[in-house]
Amino acid sequence: MQEGTTNVLKPAAVIVQQGKILDYIDGQTQREETPEEYVRQEIAKSLVREYSYAKKDIAVEFVLRLGTRRPRADLVVFVEGATHSQENGFIIVECKAQTVKSSDRKEGVGQLQSYMSACLNVHYGMWTNGLERICYRKVQKDGQVLFEETPDLPMFGKSEDEAERPRFDQLKPASSDALLFAFRRCHNYIAGNQGLQKPQAFWELLKLIFCKIHDERNSDEVQFFAAANERHGVNGPLKVKGRLDKLFSTVKADYPTIFKAGEMIDLTPQVLAYIVGQLQMYSLLESDVDVKGRAYEEIVGANLRGDRGEFFTPRNICRMAVAMLDPGENQLILDLACGTGGFLITSMNHVIEKIREAECRKWGGNLERAELAIRGRISKFAENHIVGIDFNPELVKASKMNMVMNNDGEGGLYQGNSLASPGTWTEKLRSRNLLGNVDLIFTNPPFGSKIPVDNPSILEMYDLGYIWSYSANNDRWEKTSAVQKSQPPEILFVERCVKFLKPGVGRMAIVLPDGILGSPGLGYVREWILKHTRVLASIDLHPDTFQPSVSVQTSVLVLQRKSDEEVNLEEAAGRKNDYEVFMAVANHIGHDKRGNITYVRDKRGNEIVEEIEEISKEYQDGKPVYRKQKTQRKVIDDNTMQIAGEFQKWLSGLD
Repeated sequence: MQEGTTNVLKPAAVIVQQGKILDYIDGQTQREETPEEYVRQEIAKSLVREYSYAKKDIAVEFVLRLGTRRPRADLVVFVEGATHSQENGFIIVECKAQTVKSSDRKEGVGQLQSYMSACLNVHYGMWTNGLERICYRKVQKDGQVLFEETPDLPMFGKSEDEAERPRFDQLKPASSDALLFAFRRCHNYIAGNQGLQKPQAFWELLKLIFCKIHDERNSDEVQFFAAANERHGVNGPLKVKGRLDKLFSTVKADYPTIFKAGEMIDLTPQVLAYIVGQLQMYSLLESDVDVKGRAYEEIVGANLRGDRGEFFTPRNICRMAVAMLDPGENQLILDLACGTGGFLITSMNHVIEKIREAECRKWGGNLERAELAIRGRISKFAENHIVGIDFNPELVKASKMNMVMNNDGEGGLYQGNSLASPGTWTEKLRSRNLLGNVDLIFTNPPFGSKIPVDNPSILEMYDLGYIWSYSANNDRWEKTSAVQKSQPPEILFVERCVKFLKPGVGRMAIVLPDGILGSPGLGYVREWILKHTRVLASIDLHPDTFQPSVSVQTSVLVLQRKSDEEVNLEEAAGRKNDYEVFMAVANHIGHDKRGNITYVRDKRGNEIVEEIEEISKEYQDGKPVYRKQKTQRKVIDDNTMQIAGEFQKWLSGLD
């Protein structure tokens, strides 16, 4: 997974034993890989990457003295440079498994508060189980120790006041699974405290995500925040609601295709204040693409996955396909079944990285001047060269939100039936004049005999909508004049995709069920493909690729449309030209059938760790500064990008 801009240096001499996880803070200790440990390691990463505390000032499982007891605090942050002693503690974090609730008498927030009370100089504490996250500030009033809820922990070197209302240059890009945790917490909190079903809670959360993005992009001062004294009571939450209602009004005006004029944020002020407090510390615009993508698509998939054969393409497969075809800034990119926009966002960010590298070289390291030019080029590219179509209006709405959260290309997304006549499309979609003019297509169409296309007016538009007969004498399939009663949609999508491509140069990467590539009864589909396209590559995907969502055997087929002249010449010659085809097996896809990440192991089954260099973006005096830091991570067992690299080498050898 790409996290910021990373360069692999060399594998570190660390082998992680099976069932263990490498401690992020010391980089050496191997701990039991439990749900609680997973939460603790994610929070440890967050303290360093997002809150800027040094690893040397953090202790894991620090022993406290509470009378005769010697409990271990999960994470303790000490005063900068001070010895690791109880009197030098500044922040205590307690991490639990998701099964433990904050109200638990033994392991809930009371445990954290008892630890904070025992440490004289501890000012802040956090209790989390990955779903719930509660922060406290310890205060003295009338000789008593009290614990006030606060929206967030302070960043390193920041005052308590600065922790209340953040400035834009204090917002932190989310790292690892921090944003995933936050989205889960918010979604569950809305469902549990607003009385909404989870799909309804999902749409309310997306309204707030849009408000957050709009605030980052357009406001002069942060409006998306809830100070500690605004989290409770009556007046405070109403102040938060007032700010968010104003933000949402401008969001509706800017995105009329996503939100209706009469829509409101249908959350109580108290629920709204909680959600804002959970998200306010992050910069969604600057968070890593994969971090945002994983968080967003998990919550979308949990709420919008329907019965139309929809299942979302894993991000590593999107990256592989995009890297294989290597889109450029001036190429028109299309997805005819865009779902939540995974292929389009991956394509867009692939091109954006090219733009960023070019501008940084051009301006000789002057980041401010480079970023102004970068934004202009990105906006032009996203507006004119990214197009997505989907039949499901809710998925179109969700994909528009996903595009805006990444780099704002929602204007090129349309609701429509890609297989129907262009005459049935909206005027805006028809005006894009896509047929025969697309440079690159990336798509994963809906599959299955359970969702057949049986409309005769659609079927008769396609060669593959007709019945074909096989002639054993000349070993060929011939199209008859009889229209099929129905066809699985993926068969028609193949033909429609090819017709969208520019003749002679347009290329596509499409995910297809293996039956199309090997079933004897579908030989006519392969006959049509070989007649109208050149097969560049066939990538056999692992059976678990789409797990845990669905079990289906698929391949990625990469095709280039032949020109009409090529088709006619081969037809006249009575034979097709021979050529090489790139073939590969993606037998390591980075996760198992339960969706758990899989890692590279040595011969004894131990997981291997590599050392990497990360580049993080920070601000000093309001100006962007890029810093490098070395860290270690387990090597994900995924060969998809290796396949993309080998394909590019093979392709360059043909030119």
